[in-house]
Amino acid sequence: MNASRVWQLLSDNRLWTYDELKKATGLRNRELGAALGWLAREEKVELEDVGKDVKIHLCVNVYIG
Repeated sequence: MNASRVWQLLSDNRLWTYDELKKATGLRNRELGAALGWLAREEKVELEDVGKDVKIHLCVNVYIG
């Protein structure tokens, strides 16, 4: 459920910081970390170093078969 909540926020296609996601979701560090870990394992999110922050956004997977 927490991963779904995070995914819904990320679906606006902007870069989010960890702190922004934490504030917007109301999740605790452990809960948010687990949700992001789940999404990363499923290759749904990418983490980018931007200056001193880590920015989080949805991955765009395009498969051409």
